[in-house]
Amino acid sequence: MLQQAIDFRDESDALHALLAPLSDADFARPTRFKGWTIDDILSHLHFWNAAAERSLRDEAGFLVLIARARKALQTGLRAFEDSENGGLRGRALLAEWRDKYLATAEHFAATDPKRRLKWAGPDMSALSSITARLMETWAHGQAAYDLLGVERVDTDRIYNIALLGVNTFGWTFTNRRLPVPEHAPHVRLRAPSGAQWTFNEPDEGERVEGSATEFCQVVAQTRHVADTQLRVVGPTSAHWMAIAQCFAGPPNDPPLPGQRRREVQPYRPSGGCG
Repeated sequence: MLQQAIDFRDESDALHALLAPLSDADFARPTRFKGWTIDDILSHLHFWNAAAERSLRDEAGFLVLIARARKALQTGLRAFEDSENGGLRGRALLAEWRDKYLATAEHFAATDPKRRLKWAGPDMSALSSITARLMETWAHGQAAYDLLGVERVDTDRIYNIALLGVNTFGWTFTNRRLPVPEHAPHVRLRAPSGAQWTFNEPDEGERVEGSATEFCQVVAQTRHVADTQLRVVGPTSAHWMAIAQCFAGPPNDPPLPGQRRREVQPYRPSGGCG
């Protein structure tokens, strides 16, 4: 069984539990992530979860979908995602998203992790595909936690995201057409469980250490490194943390310091969840 598929399901379940008490009107509230609403976030996650499942079960259909998505880049991918999702909003979208992520997790869990799958970019393994879905769910979900004033309690399943962040060190520079530093910094992280995770060769002159949650927030660009307590030592480490990007696509700049944060006053759902 592919454990990352179970981790993806569990992370999605956690986000679902956060959103389940909300009314339809609550889903239309804008977050600090580019002004996206919770509806926008769920629609985006739902579309790409469905695309990942289609890449696994219907390669020909997936290639048709991606060709249409590429054309939609000219007019707006978000509108295309909404259209493909049938224009669902609010609690109807929440229910549809849940049904699809459960099915996606089930199908990936039974798949050979090394199986090659088509994607919008280069082909990837089933393991990489479902890990990307986990990372996207965790990263985009942060905006909803922030809006609702809820501090997320992470589990050690974010190891998958930390590893992805470490493994995309070179990609971060290549994607910006910058020379890749010869040596990747040492990374030493404190897991949610209290365990210590270490990556790359020990190097006291080039290292990043601290909370695994905060490291994941930086590489997924849900926080600026200045808004964390990460200890960043050395010029290569500082450059990496300033531009880190663990997700595919063109270069994205991280949020400005203080731009993405948890609301101080918890948001109270308006009720009427029926």
